[in-house]
Amino acid sequence: MTLWQAVVMGIIQGLGEFLPISSSGHLVLAPWFFDWQDPGLTFDIALHAGTLLAVVIYFHQDWLNLIQGTISGKDRKSRRIFWLLVLATLPAAFCGYMFNDLIEMKARSPILIGFMLIIFGLLLHLADKQQQSQKLDNMKVREALFIGLAQAIALIPGVSRSGVTITAARLCSYTREEAARFSFLLSTPVILGATLLSLTELNPGEINLPFICGIIVSCLVGMLSISVLLKIVKRYSLNVFVGYRILLGAVIIFLYLL
Repeated sequence: MTLWQAVVMGIIQGLGEFLPISSSGHLVLAPWFFDWQDPGLTFDIALHAGTLLAVVIYFHQDWLNLIQGTISGKDRKSRRIFWLLVLATLPAAFCGYMFNDLIEMKARSPILIGFMLIIFGLLLHLADKQQQSQKLDNMKVREALFIGLAQAIALIPGVSRSGVTITAARLCSYTREEAARFSFLLSTPVILGATLLSLTELNPGEINLPFICGIIVSCLVGMLSISVLLKIVKRYSLNVFVGYRILLGAVIIFLYLL
């Protein structure tokens, strides 16, 4: 892993984790497309640690309010949203623990990623074109569970965790802003869990300059991605990401078949 490759992979992770384009899919595709060696689990931990820092830094005040409201019991809205986030995290946590190794072995084919990009891009388009007005304060338990189940599907590379959770939230009648906010808050425990689960396989000998670079770049780009998406959803549809997914998926399938 060269320093340049670390920068590229950090940018890919920072963009893909929060924009609805699939970070895991792009992280599989980059070495395949550029004919690089697999960067390995240790560097994957660095990338996830970077995006974990990004979402914690960006939403630290939200999380402080949610935790304080839950502990004190005085803020019913914060306590409710906190426990809905916990509930929505459970399906992905269970599936990740049970099926992570199987997914790593069987679901990393470029052609599968290509189809997932297209299929879930179209679903995002169908969900996003609806005019919705729901706020997170009104979220029901079944809706949080539905979004959580959708998030579990994103363990398959190419689906996109942010994309599928925003899709599910839009299908539950939430505005783009509320759907994106819930998706970003929901990413915190999931990325934290994935990072902690991988720490047992961390190789201290591979903690080097590219490792540190991967953390820094993915963190900075991740914060930028969050900011950009939150600004986009206030004024525009998500069709630019839908178009990108369909185009990239078609190119991947074409190149793979060749």
